[in-house]
Amino acid sequence: MSRQKRTAQALLFLAVMLLTFYAVFHGQDAGAIFAAVRQTSMAGLAGALFLGLFFITAEGFMIWYLLSAMGGKSDVWRCIQYSFIGFFYSGITPSATGGQPVQLYYMKKDGNEMSDCSVVLMTVALAYKLVLVLVGLAVLAVWHGPLKQYFGGYFFLIVLGIFLNTIVVLAIWGLMVYPALLIRLMSGGAWLLERMHLLKKREDRRDQICRFAGSYQRAVDFIRAHRGKLAVVIGVTLLQRCSVFFLTYVVYRGFHLQETGVMTIMALQSAVYLAVDMLPVPGAQGITELVYRSAFEGIFTKSFLIPSMLVSRVMNFYLPLLVSGAAVAVAVIREKTALREKTAGCGKPV
Repeated sequence: MSRQKRTAQALLFLAVMLLTFYAVFHGQDAGAIFAAVRQTSMAGLAGALFLGLFFITAEGFMIWYLLSAMGGKSDVWRCIQYSFIGFFYSGITPSATGGQPVQLYYMKKDGNEMSDCSVVLMTVALAYKLVLVLVGLAVLAVWHGPLKQYFGGYFFLIVLGIFLNTIVVLAIWGLMVYPALLIRLMSGGAWLLERMHLLKKREDRRDQICRFAGSYQRAVDFIRAHRGKLAVVIGVTLLQRCSVFFLTYVVYRGFHLQETGVMTIMALQSAVYLAVDMLPVPGAQGITELVYRSAFEGIFTKSFLIPSMLVSRVMNFYLPLLVSGAAVAVAVIREKTALREKTAGCGKPV
């Protein structure tokens, strides 16, 4: 990615973040909000931060679990780093589109097969979206009336989120089950980029795509032949998703509140995530805060609604994003150091 594109993405993210905080604090007593935030127990803050980081770490474990089974070269700590890198780029790009391409870049650079990495990331994404859709459908079926009451005018976003995520699940499943479709998409995309002069024309590109498709098919066959591993990934994904839903309850108890049960808060938080998951805003900033305020207005007392939202967002997004940014910086420094060492080695006399 060019420096100009990185700068544009950073400016867009910062602009959305500033607008979000302006909307949150506009007309509010900032002193009272921060006074309420300071009332949060240390146990609540620590528990919420742990769950926010666990959410990212769990994805790294799943990447390692599948990649190592397919003969990958990256250890578990490196795979966790892939996850943090992906979280950072997903957080600063619209609809979280930037995470997986960057993960794929680093996984391939570490010597892993491109086809294996693609299937691993698609499997993790499939489990992520599938669990979110199933949880959303279950909550909607069992709790339809209360959801409409809590969400008010934002209820349609839950239905939209289920619809869009279902489309993504079907699309990923289709690419995994029908590799010929992937060949057509890759060939068509390459042809279009060549016509737009964004990609150099190469006579062997079709052969390269076919070779990749063959390796991709073998990787898909491996996943299909080891359905137990897929079941483990889905189980870990369910735990991962529930951890971030539970985070809001930890914040709730951190404010020394106890009138509402854990299942109610987790159900509401799952619906909030589903409502904003596919919206084209970096980090779903702004819309997440608006939906949260609507959903939890009847749960948190008026004095704790905005403070709870701030604590929850900091612990499940902004602080993990900073940690992920540090992981990106380490990866970049490591890459530049390796490049300098390679260049210096090539320059030595024989």
